[in-house]
Amino acid sequence: MPNNTSSKKKSSGQVTKISKSARLKLGMRSVLIGILTNMFLAVTKIISGVLGNSYALVTDGIESGLDVFSSIVVLSGIKIASKPPDHSHPFGHGKAEPLAAMAVSMALLGAAAGMAIQCARELQTPHHAPEPFTLITLIVVILIKEGLFRMVNRASEEIESLSLQADAWHHRSDALTSAAAFIGISVSLIAGEGYEGADDIAALFACGIIAINGARILRTSVAEIMDATVPEETESKIRSVARSVQGTIEIEKCRVRKSGFDIFVEIHVEVDGRISVQEGHEIAHRLKFALKEQFINILDVTVHIEPASL
Repeated sequence: MPNNTSSKKKSSGQVTKISKSARLKLGMRSVLIGILTNMFLAVTKIISGVLGNSYALVTDGIESGLDVFSSIVVLSGIKIASKPPDHSHPFGHGKAEPLAAMAVSMALLGAAAGMAIQCARELQTPHHAPEPFTLITLIVVILIKEGLFRMVNRASEEIESLSLQADAWHHRSDALTSAAAFIGISVSLIAGEGYEGADDIAALFACGIIAINGARILRTSVAEIMDATVPEETESKIRSVARSVQGTIEIEKCRVRKSGFDIFVEIHVEVDGRISVQEGHEIAHRLKFALKEQFINILDVTVHIEPASL
């Protein structure tokens, strides 16, 4: 049996073998690192943008400030989703996770719209070209944010967290907006008079990137809330494990849905119709145990026994 802390590639149809407590710890650590980093970067970028006459950099700083808010939402979602089922929530609290991701996506879309309006206004107002030192600030920001994206995205894949993935893409969007600001400021500095607006155009482009990421995360979170099916390779692995259980002839139906960190399975199993109810009951228990043994994030399995056509 695989070690509980080993990670399996999704392409093989296997899921991560990591306990819920370990997921919570890894997720919270990743989010907290992001919060502290974003607080520092937001202040740095806004101050540099104001002193350096760069609205693109100020826009980028505001976006980093929103990242702090969204990360706090993600942190709350992960903590709630990790709670075990109780009397009021017999199916667990997993929906808190996609709800947190939805809140983050709405914040991204709102921020993109607000900043785009302000950028359009700035384009109509003549202003000084940005100062050269703003480029140094942006290079540092791009390196830090891309590093954060890779760290958080790795964690999101390991613990299969939608809200943490949303947080990771928040970092990537910040790196992209900083890159756009770098290009805009470079153009305005190199081309000289008449090209000061390149900074604002870069900020508009950054708003577009933020909006695209927000829409993508919103679509994914809504799909999970609506109980969309899991990836095909995960369902195939579940069917394969179920077929290997002694007494199982065929899998007639298999429905799988994800709720936060947890997976719920409803499976219809064909067995020899001549066996007793007790034997069918034992097969169902063996199948349920086998699936929970292979998939540590399966919270519950509902098994329906049917007679096979012999």
